[in-house]
Amino acid sequence: MVGATIAGVGLALPPAASQEDLWTGFFRQHLPASARSLGERIFANSGVVTRQASVSPLIEDVSDWSTEKRMRRYLVEAMPLGKEAVSRALTDADLSINDIGMFAVCSCTGYVTPGLDILLSRDLGMSPDTQRLFIGHMGCYAALPGLGSVGDYVNARGRAALLLCAELTSLHVQSSVTRFDTQQIVAHALFSDAAAAVVVTPGGRGYVLAEVAAVTDTATADQMTWDVTDLGFRMGLSPKVPQVLEQHVRTLVDDLLARHGLSRADVDGWAVHPGGPRILNVVERELELTVEQMAASRATLAEQGNCSSPTVLLILERLRRQARPPDRIVTLAFGPGLTLYASLLLRTP
Repeated sequence: MVGATIAGVGLALPPAASQEDLWTGFFRQHLPASARSLGERIFANSGVVTRQASVSPLIEDVSDWSTEKRMRRYLVEAMPLGKEAVSRALTDADLSINDIGMFAVCSCTGYVTPGLDILLSRDLGMSPDTQRLFIGHMGCYAALPGLGSVGDYVNARGRAALLLCAELTSLHVQSSVTRFDTQQIVAHALFSDAAAAVVVTPGGRGYVLAEVAAVTDTATADQMTWDVTDLGFRMGLSPKVPQVLEQHVRTLVDDLLARHGLSRADVDGWAVHPGGPRILNVVERELELTVEQMAASRATLAEQGNCSSPTVLLILERLRRQARPPDRIVTLAFGPGLTLYASLLLRTP
């Protein structure tokens, strides 16, 4: 089997805190009294037990910071996190930085120019002729179009490529006075920080990227938003999102598998982006998956939270490290648009 192959994965996670400590130590007292009972229920039912923060609200309150101040901190925190993830992915793939022909970076939680792609290229010692791509503001599904882009490069050029997804959602805690509606409470109960990198090579051992597929329902574009405000980026998250997934996810997955002569019964690994417990419940029901098939996705939500774009790669790495890794993996991620992305990964013999 020949084609763009995921040959290495590297993860970097900031310090973690328990969901209970985050609730009692920060969010409870920053909510209006009238919203505390609702907030406590949302935090308790989020499916999250621990999650990471580069800028922990238990140590530092950024809720009234300007967007400029948050962006300056983004660069300070994202650089070492990205460097760690990339270095681990290269080690896992047994490659050096000189083997990389293309470097792509996904992030929706911070912007700097020169960007992470340039600054990390410099600090990691990439060749000046390394091609670079920055994928911004796609949200939680960005890893999959990112994989598609680097996979196309690898297939066309016959050289290895590197994808980094780095998100610092902790920088976007919102002001308690004006910003805590129900959607904000849900967002603050779920989101977490992480960086994940993958090395994609032309053949070799690993998981062949068989295909990346997508569907976007533009009629529901207002149901998931990520707005740039004077006080950071603000999440809009409609409770109707699971209903949109309900309409599209089965067709997306079945059509993807059918193009490769497969059905859901042939898939032994599922990496489903845990946008929240309701999202996972809808996918489980619509695809007729078992509790065991959803276990890696739910465990990632419990242990790491929703880290936006790196999350599906965290689940992939969890599956790769099983005693018996799956032979066929379907990844699924969802985000603004409202967009659903899927990929099919096939393990090499």
